[in-house]
Amino acid sequence: MQDFTTEELSEAHRALLSALRKCEKMDAEKLGKSQQTLLERRIAALKVALALIEKEQTVKECNATAL
Repeated sequence: MQDFTTEELSEAHRALLSALRKCEKMDAEKLGKSQQTLLERRIAALKVALALIEKEQTVKECNATAL
């Protein structure tokens, strides 16, 4: 896996969190069935991506304090 800097991870986290908030604000009732499914999957994927970034940030912080 590519090694990202702390700044890159923070920026990616901020951008994905913003996208997640916008998706969660959407009124799914106004969407068609396929768009609702897409929105649900997009929200799930964003949550996974955020969790992975947070995990990587924690590892980097632990490694930095161990040095």
